Amino acid sequence: MTEKLFYQDSHRSTFTAIVQEVRPSGNGYEIILDRTAFFPEGGGQSSDTGSLGGVSVSDVQEIDGKIIHYTDGPLVEGTEVEGCIDWTERFSKMQQHTGEHIVSGLIHKIYGYHNVGFHLGTDSVTLDFNGVVPKEKLHEIEQLANEAVAKNLPVQVLYPTDEELSKISYRSKIEIEGQVRIVVIDGYDVCACCAPHVKQTGEIGLIKLVGMQNYKGGVRISMLCGFRALEDYYQKEKNNREIAVMLSAKEYETAVEVERLQEELAMKKAKIAELERKFLEQKVETLDISSEIVCLFEETDPVMTRELVNLLLKKGAKMAAVFSGNEREGYRYVLGSRSLDVRENGKLLNEAFHGRGGGKPEMVQGTVQGKREEIEAFLNCR
Repeated sequence: MTEKLFYQDSHRSTFTAIVQEVRPSGNGYEIILDRTAFFPEGGGQSSDTGSLGGVSVSDVQEIDGKIIHYTDGPLVEGTEVEGCIDWTERFSKMQQHTGEHIVSGLIHKIYGYHNVGFHLGTDSVTLDFNGVVPKEKLHEIEQLANEAVAKNLPVQVLYPTDEELSKISYRSKIEIEGQVRIVVIDGYDVCACCAPHVKQTGEIGLIKLVGMQNYKGGVRISMLCGFRALEDYYQKEKNNREIAVMLSAKEYETAVEVERLQEELAMKKAKIAELERKFLEQKVETLDISSEIVCLFEETDPVMTRELVNLLLKKGAKMAAVFSGNEREGYRYVLGSRSLDVRENGKLLNEAFHGRGGGKPEMVQGTVQGKREEIEAFLNCR
């Protein structure tokens, strides 16, 4: 059994230990020590990384009570080595994980929901709950969570006996065998947890809920704490400042200015569509529609492509085919008729030009690959 120094002091970043076992493993080695401050992967949290006796530690796993360090080089069994964990990474994970306890505890207390999933990655933290939290309530939960941070409450760790445990009401995602480790933040959360945490809630610094989506009948909340939350703010502030410069607006008015531009753009798009329709109407008036199939190649959007087919049919074309695109990227097409079933024509067109699509008897649409002159020859249209 490896002695777990990370439980004795979560802020310990260096230690010495005796190398007990060294085994080749893949492109590296497995190292087992008599004791370690490296936290192994568990409870939704990835393992610590760092160095051990001059070799790099990329992963740590616990198997049958032994903590295995995966390294890029060997060590000598029986020797004493110094270990050093990546403290920046460890402290960030403790900020995120303790913040998660506060948020999960609040949601459980307010709504009765359970945290049924937790992932603490290198750049994101997600919390899954088995019930729906109203989106408008996220700010309130975030405010309460940061009040817990401001109170600088002690983060207590308990190892209760079976008798003591039977009297404690605590959260847990799984059935636990053996000694249960309970993390307590008074007034906010009591939860079984295997991971190291900050010693006081003030060390979390900031809790920011950055997103929420429906997930498996409940919700998945994305969260950032501490320096990760601060970095997120830096990036968003930088982006907003750049947008404000481009819009010639104040930083707090970017959303209003973007809304104004969207309205202006919508009006211009409507005006362009109106002018394009008039242009196409005039173009259709000049066309000869006496052939079996009237075929046009016109660079336009899907809506106007369908409109152009309708204009040709309205003028009296027996069947109309309109293509938009180019030979390199392919063509979108709409094929229509008011008297014929065009589905067979569409099927043959797709087969001949590596296309796909379909529709109703009076109109089909899809995409094809080919040269314009070959498509025109195939349809025998002008």
